[in-house]
Amino acid sequence: MNVTAKFNLVSPWGPAGDQGKAIEDICRGFDESGCQTLMGVTGSGKTFTVANVIQRLGKPTLVMAHNKTLAAQLYSEFRDFFPDNAVHYFVSYYDYYQPEAYVPSSDTYIEKDASINDRIEKLRLAATKALIEREDVIVVASVSCIYGLGKKATYEDAVIPFAVGDKWDRRVFFEALLSGYYVRNDLELSPGKFRARGDVVEIFPSYSDTCLRVVFYDDEIESIEETDPVSGKSLLRKDRASIYPAQHYVTSDEAVAGAMNSIWDEMNGQVELFKSQGKYLEAQRIESRTRYDMEMLSETGYCSGIENYSRYLDGRSEGDPPGTLIDFFPDDFLLVVDESHITLPQIRGMFNGDRARKETLVRHGFRLPSCLDNRPLRWEEFVKYMKKTLFLSATPGDWEVSVSGQVVEQIIRPTGIPDPEVLLVPATGQIDDLLDRIREVIERDERVLVTTLTKKGSEDLGGYLKDLGIKAKYIHSDLNTFERAELIKELREGHTSVLVGVNLLREGMDLPEVSLVAILDADREGFLRSYRSLVQVMGRAARNVDSKVILYADEITDSIAKAMEETGRRRAIQIDYNEKNGITPRTVVSKIRSLLPEELMDKSEPKGADLWEESLVDLSEKDLERLMWEAVEKLQFERAAGIRDMLSETKGGAMLRVAGNSYRRGKRT
Repeated sequence: MNVTAKFNLVSPWGPAGDQGKAIEDICRGFDESGCQTLMGVTGSGKTFTVANVIQRLGKPTLVMAHNKTLAAQLYSEFRDFFPDNAVHYFVSYYDYYQPEAYVPSSDTYIEKDASINDRIEKLRLAATKALIEREDVIVVASVSCIYGLGKKATYEDAVIPFAVGDKWDRRVFFEALLSGYYVRNDLELSPGKFRARGDVVEIFPSYSDTCLRVVFYDDEIESIEETDPVSGKSLLRKDRASIYPAQHYVTSDEAVAGAMNSIWDEMNGQVELFKSQGKYLEAQRIESRTRYDMEMLSETGYCSGIENYSRYLDGRSEGDPPGTLIDFFPDDFLLVVDESHITLPQIRGMFNGDRARKETLVRHGFRLPSCLDNRPLRWEEFVKYMKKTLFLSATPGDWEVSVSGQVVEQIIRPTGIPDPEVLLVPATGQIDDLLDRIREVIERDERVLVTTLTKKGSEDLGGYLKDLGIKAKYIHSDLNTFERAELIKELREGHTSVLVGVNLLREGMDLPEVSLVAILDADREGFLRSYRSLVQVMGRAARNVDSKVILYADEITDSIAKAMEETGRRRAIQIDYNEKNGITPRTVVSKIRSLLPEELMDKSEPKGADLWEESLVDLSEKDLERLMWEAVEKLQFERAAGIRDMLSETKGGAMLRVAGNSYRRGKRT
């Protein structure tokens, strides 16, 4: 399928610095090779370069990032660049996910437990709908897009198209909606539900912000309207419409019936295998669990863990790859891998981790061997999709460089800001030195990023700084997506002056207010202090004209030496360019917004919290203490903690500094 879509790039500026050359080189390179690498320094406008490449090539595009937060930032940027095109967001819809597992050493079985975010699921469904209907589509996704999603053909077969004048028996129409996993609820109309009142059927698609009102006259569709879900007001009259399934994994009665014999045969074979090995407990376990699942499937068409039978339900052979988001793209789509030095290793490792966990379940009779085909793509399967791929990184890995037709450098920043000055400071007594530098930065109303080696270290240091009266917070992977996005927004707005983290601060964050990046224990050679990690961390300070990077180290490791050499090379190229073109460096100015899509953010709660905090600003310390203890008595612990923090700031950090014990003067982290 040869697709040439029209992408309308909207931007108040054009290519600057070496962006124009990079765009030309990449587009020309795709005529000769399927893979290209853009080695772009932080702040050089890689996203804008990619946007121009997308416009020039005119291909449906999948942009892959290694975490949700970075994917959200890219989604927001591409949506601004292409307001007239379909830009979508596709990440894992789990706020919390505990996979099914078994620990043989302690004989502990852990059931699957998950919390699904309905707002993210809505965006996922909207993305696949757009890919089916349109060609001018950009989907920004995390690496979760290589996990099984269900067969595209089965999903498309479940779409319900209808038009004004069509003959539909209302009962058949309802059955079609139920088969698409919509639920009838005549009292409340919410996403994924429909209701019927006389000749009027109202459907709230799971992927939409509006409802559809279908009016019947006997067995004929008389009118179709798009309506507001709250007021019920008609927004648009339509001649035709389609309802897409309320979830991606779709089965049918025929598929379930066809799978039963195969599941039964596999179960019997596994039971006999266990008995022949003298594993009678495992034999009894797999038989009872599978029988229960089969009864649920035959009665309701669904069972807990239905995805473990996806090989049979999808009609796949053993070892066949699962259906994923990538199958919704045409053959000649453009794949963009952002921060490829991190994203590609993640993709390589996902299959092995998933396989090891499930093999343990199979060996001990908790799952049939066919569950192994409910999996992410293998690396060799994913590589087959790289027909037209652009790798992006300030520090590309060896593999992407080796398979690329060319490596295009983009070193010049349009703002004229060179790579930051890098200072080496002894690690002994690093916290004393850091405190002095933090206070200097805060006086200039700028921000600080501090990287530690462990999560515990980031929590302890964050608490210690806070008790000293510094507006500091920690950030790491234990915080959920929304909390991390909000922390970064608070840093930019000035509600937080210092953000302490481990490795989540390295890639993709646009933080022009940050003028100091401090790397504690920089000489502890390892993944977090490797050459690529150090260069990425240094890049966080490359959007502010007064930026500095402090490496706290008692010795110069090979990684430190190489990182400083490369940073110095890039800094010299930028300074030379500035002098030749009469450019005065200027700090980046960018709009402060949440890193997550606006439709994901629940704006009512933060607004109420802000108003509540504002009402306490003028209260005395005595009144604040009284309100804090009242909140404790009412079990309102979050509110009590908020008042405690206000008290801590009011008293200049005179409260107990328990969190800072591991960061006392002269002590290394």
